[in-house]
Amino acid sequence: MTTPLVADQFKSDPRYASAIQNLLAALADTSQQITEPKSPHPDCRQSYEKTLADFASLRAGALFYPYIASGIGNGALVELADGSIKYDMITGIGVHGLGHAHRSLVEASLHAALTDTIMQGNLQQDAVSMHLMEDLTTLAQKNGADLPHCFLTTTGVMANENALKMIFQKNFPADRLLAFSHCFMGRTLALSHATDKPGGRDGLPQTLNVDYIPFFDANDPEGSTTRAANALTQLIARYPKRHAAMCLELIQGEGGFNVGSKQFFLTLINILKQNNIAVLIDEVQTFGRTTQPFAFQHFELDQHVDLVTIGKLSQVCATLFSDNFKPRPGLVSQTFTGATASIHACRAILKHLHDNNQFGSDGRNTQIHNQFTQRFNAIHAKHPDRIAGPYGCGAMIAFTVFDGSPRTTQLTLQTLFQNGLIVFVAGANPSRVRFLPPMGVIADHDINAVCDILEVSLDQVAEQI
Repeated sequence: MTTPLVADQFKSDPRYASAIQNLLAALADTSQQITEPKSPHPDCRQSYEKTLADFASLRAGALFYPYIASGIGNGALVELADGSIKYDMITGIGVHGLGHAHRSLVEASLHAALTDTIMQGNLQQDAVSMHLMEDLTTLAQKNGADLPHCFLTTTGVMANENALKMIFQKNFPADRLLAFSHCFMGRTLALSHATDKPGGRDGLPQTLNVDYIPFFDANDPEGSTTRAANALTQLIARYPKRHAAMCLELIQGEGGFNVGSKQFFLTLINILKQNNIAVLIDEVQTFGRTTQPFAFQHFELDQHVDLVTIGKLSQVCATLFSDNFKPRPGLVSQTFTGATASIHACRAILKHLHDNNQFGSDGRNTQIHNQFTQRFNAIHAKHPDRIAGPYGCGAMIAFTVFDGSPRTTQLTLQTLFQNGLIVFVAGANPSRVRFLPPMGVIADHDINAVCDILEVSLDQVAEQI
């Protein structure tokens, strides 16, 4: 008979399970008090404003919204420290896919907090890290993709950094990267030069040579595909054997929720493969939000992917890759590869999305998109000048308000926030309002309530412009 581990003895102690269940019960009783948007409490105003000012001073810049959470919420609703309650339709830019105070995430975090260490790293890992890597590689390969390897990390940009290091090592001496115009890959010193936002690299030294390809235009599918293919061919001819990879955002997040097509991507991938250029799929924002767990599966590109990166929704981030890109010793190594709580949470999220029928042509992601689209179209029918779109796919939804100018879009965002709805901006020329709803928990009545707030807010903005 195998001698039980001390850790097993601890977990079987009746006090262990009792403590967790008591905490979860207390949380459920408390969070059920949060049922609808609520205005700030007057008694909190002075202390809240001081906290905001102190926060801005410490970080050398004000917060985008006056948002400091109290530490509790209920599904799509969150309480702020000023006593207000708001619908959260941006979820930390796609991070909180199960909303606020979700039982399975809290329970996973409690189990993680009762393990030996709060962080996993290069030298010390719990078995849960291995189980998560098995979960992710199995999920990624379910339709035939060749992605048997997984390296965990703490941020989406580090997942992209690790992918690029593997790619450049494999394809040395190639030293250039291809990407789409208006792409976003992150804000590290290197990836600020891949991200197509000049303000993100203002004052930074040149670290990476990047060539941009125009993205798909849904209003001109054939023409935009031809233009992109021609641009790609010309760049490869201009810099022969210099491009190590192309990073493909299949649905552009920061760019405005622009959605590509299978044929568009296959046309470019065919050219890339002919020239031995690696195909890197950036799924830091798309993971879990389309009709399939991965957007590359949604577009049926499984046979063509060399590396894929995920983040945000997954809590812990990861680079998945084929045998061809296995790094040599010393290239990829991190003190922190993920918080223990994040790793436990990711496994809980994957289970919930599966059990909740999130995916498929009639899965919950599609239902959410369709319900929002119906309401947006109804607003457009009454006021064609107030809303255009929507754009995106699944639980990624965006639209343009009024003239799409930065000023009007910002005014709309601030009005929505005051009325109890948190969203964000994306794209430029025009700017768009971006929704990344908590798709794992949002109910139909939440969607209707959110759209009611949107209609009222657009009325108010219309009076100010």
